[in-house]
Amino acid sequence: MVRAESMRDEQRLSRIEAVTDAALSRLDAADLFDELLDRVRDLMQVDTAAILLLDVPARQLVATAAKGLEEEVRQGVRISIGRGFAGRIALTQQPVIIEQVTSDKVVNPILLHTGVQSLLGVPIIARAELVGVLHVGTLTPRRFTPDDVHLLELVADRVSLASRARANTLNQATALALQHSLIPTELPEVPGLEMAGRYVPGHASGVGGDWYDVFTLPSGWLGVVMGDVSGHGLQSAVVMGRVRSALRAYALVCDDPAEALTLLDRKVVHFEAGSLTTALYAMISPDASTVHVSLAGHPPPVLAVPGEPTTMLRAHIDPPLGTGPRQPQRHTTTLDFPPGAVLVSYTDGLVERRGELLDVGLARLMASVPLAPVETVCQTVMTNFDTEHPDDDIALLAIRRLNN
Repeated sequence: MVRAESMRDEQRLSRIEAVTDAALSRLDAADLFDELLDRVRDLMQVDTAAILLLDVPARQLVATAAKGLEEEVRQGVRISIGRGFAGRIALTQQPVIIEQVTSDKVVNPILLHTGVQSLLGVPIIARAELVGVLHVGTLTPRRFTPDDVHLLELVADRVSLASRARANTLNQATALALQHSLIPTELPEVPGLEMAGRYVPGHASGVGGDWYDVFTLPSGWLGVVMGDVSGHGLQSAVVMGRVRSALRAYALVCDDPAEALTLLDRKVVHFEAGSLTTALYAMISPDASTVHVSLAGHPPPVLAVPGEPTTMLRAHIDPPLGTGPRQPQRHTTTLDFPPGAVLVSYTDGLVERRGELLDVGLARLMASVPLAPVETVCQTVMTNFDTEHPDDDIALLAIRRLNN
């Protein structure tokens, strides 16, 4: 008797090891799902296995991976929470066993058409939240045991880890696509000016809330924006996209940068509550000789002028966007932009370093800006700062007035 129990324990251990194999951790989510379902079918001697993940906004389970029920995935089967076999598991977040499948117990026609006789399903849980449902089935009647339930729950734990990795990958891909669509790959060609920019993510996700933007206005003026939404990842990129679009809209109806940022502040306070954003908005005159600048909590740009010391623009720095319902008075600073001058805007990730006074970084930046073509300006500045191992996102934009 003792020997028989020992053998059962060893068999159970080997079954568990088969689904917790370290090699599985090296697979991506889709391959891991398929491998786990293959192993589960072999281990439990079942004919079908399927993973349905929760679509949170729809409150529905979506067939994501299957073995023996591949048609579920091909058709994109969706099951509402509370309906049928999988919906009941999702609603109760408890294992469910059906020893004899009938049309009143399942709502998925593919299960009935396949001829599945018995089903066992368990919820997939991550951080106390429902992620989906994992179920297996047989084409002949089967009585599933508590050991079967335990093993399937163990597999469900592995699926939950893989689903989180999958979600993170999807979020990162979405955020990267969004960021790439919002950071201009080509800047507009404007007579009398040349421009170049750089963006370096400071987070493992590769995305953040820093951005720059340049656009021509119907009046002939040029709009220049540098901004920084607090945080990293998809959410910051989404907020950044909305703020960028709103500022473009306000730029069409405002001839004063301070007025445009005042409207933008109202929008951020109302619609982006909790998001702290700094922004620089500048307008360059059609003849490129004059720049109007307003700063919302953003570091002032650097101005290099031939025959003069490179300086940090002496401008009033108003509160950031989104600080509260009370609207602060915002200011616009006007400066001359003579031929050969270079204007450099940036986000704080370029000049801030842990354990170093901000003034040190600002002084280094002023010393790094040459009177040269803008690509040379960007390259020199990026080289003089540790931009290959940034602690924060970095955005840099250089604008030079040509001599002609």
